[in-house]
Amino acid sequence: MAHYYKEPSRTFSEFLLLPNLTTKDCIPANVDLKTPIVKFQKDEKPAIELNVPFASAVMQAVSDQHMAIALAQCGGISFIYGSQTVADQVEMVRKVKEYKAGFVVSRSNLTPNHTLRDVLALNERNGHSTVAVTDDGTPKGKLLGIVTSRDYRTSRDSLDKPVSEFMTPYSSLIYGTLGTTLSEANDLIWEHKLNCVPIVDGDQNLVYLVFRKDYDRHKENPLELLDNNKSYIVGAGINTKDYKERVPALVEAGVDILVIDSSDGFSEWQRETVQYVKANFNVKIGAGNVADKEGFMYLVESGADFVKVGIGGGSICITREQKGIGRGQASALIEIAEARDAYFEETGTYVPICSDGGIVHDYHITMALAMGANFVMMGRYFARFDESPTKKLKIGNNYVKEYWAEGSNRARNWERYDLGGKQGLLFEEGVDSYVPYAGGLRENLDKTTSKIKSTMCNCGAKTIRGLQSEARITLVSSTSLVEGGAHDVILKDGSMSAE
Repeated sequence: MAHYYKEPSRTFSEFLLLPNLTTKDCIPANVDLKTPIVKFQKDEKPAIELNVPFASAVMQAVSDQHMAIALAQCGGISFIYGSQTVADQVEMVRKVKEYKAGFVVSRSNLTPNHTLRDVLALNERNGHSTVAVTDDGTPKGKLLGIVTSRDYRTSRDSLDKPVSEFMTPYSSLIYGTLGTTLSEANDLIWEHKLNCVPIVDGDQNLVYLVFRKDYDRHKENPLELLDNNKSYIVGAGINTKDYKERVPALVEAGVDILVIDSSDGFSEWQRETVQYVKANFNVKIGAGNVADKEGFMYLVESGADFVKVGIGGGSICITREQKGIGRGQASALIEIAEARDAYFEETGTYVPICSDGGIVHDYHITMALAMGANFVMMGRYFARFDESPTKKLKIGNNYVKEYWAEGSNRARNWERYDLGGKQGLLFEEGVDSYVPYAGGLRENLDKTTSKIKSTMCNCGAKTIRGLQSEARITLVSSTSLVEGGAHDVILKDGSMSAE
């Protein structure tokens, strides 16, 4: 006989937070939103922590290299979409990892015998204004000089002019030696008013470049999410079909964390994929999506470093409508958070959970965190911004951005479903739509985090863990949902609020 859940399947809008005592030191400026994203042992520090609890969804319409860079600068993480060729996804990951770093391996290199034409072609191809000149044209060759845009004038110099005639020679360079710290390299940059300092070994071979622009970016982005090499942390989505080809290429490109992108993660295909990654690579991997304790525990026991929670709750997801599969996001999250905490108590291993879907209002993010999520993954939220990869259009008097689901025909159901074989589904689990254009990511994210911090202070919490342990959550009736907004007034835009 089928198993029936007695409790109804509930969403975030059916709950409210009750305030706790707010102490004088519990102010937004003192709230810390740092949160773990991968599993760790009791009394140990997680290998990767987010500085804000936000991840952008594994979607063509949301997460490319531009979103990944912008979100990492704010302290969150993007999972670059996997519904594209391996080569294209790898190139996006490379661009994120190379965008900012402390010690950078040079990617634009020539020999003294190359010409100005070669310099301009290299600049066009790589977008770099600094070219290292080595004896063999490799990033590890003997450093003979540096070329920047200040060393030549295209309007005056012949395109056939040899690099040796206009480069800044090694004898005139300010450089650091192998062992120089990043702080010391930055001191050289500031002391000598430079844009770049090369780092060489004892034989004058080029090892790294350190750029002033990277130091400036760090000052502008105090919460930026960085790896040990001061490069931005980036994730990538994979599927359970071509992972043996895709994962090695992503790892070689420097991806920090993977996640299996699927509408239903409670499957043997996900277990095989997780176990393959854990057995062959030193990279973290999340799995999902699931909606109950059984699915969560299956993926935890398979080795997942985090688990995504949520089936059918996304704004453009129609899995529930098409297949009758899913669960209210709040109900799923509450049950799985309890299972996560019990597993931690029993084993000493803490497995973070990601709430994916069901976020309509900003306060739903705070509600998800209070119910046990370590971070939230959002698609619609980020699709609205300049940094998302879709077109901005004007429809009537309003600007919108295109937004489509990975389960839609537009995304071609790219090997996303764990149902065996190589063929995608013959029906859609998502729609093609528009979302209101909202401007830039940073100003919107700042507003959202301000709301979260303010609410946490109302709950007497200065950390996410504190919120989860101290929050008091109450169910609300349909009538009180109306009461919670503007009602029984005529708004100044001429509309009538609910009565």
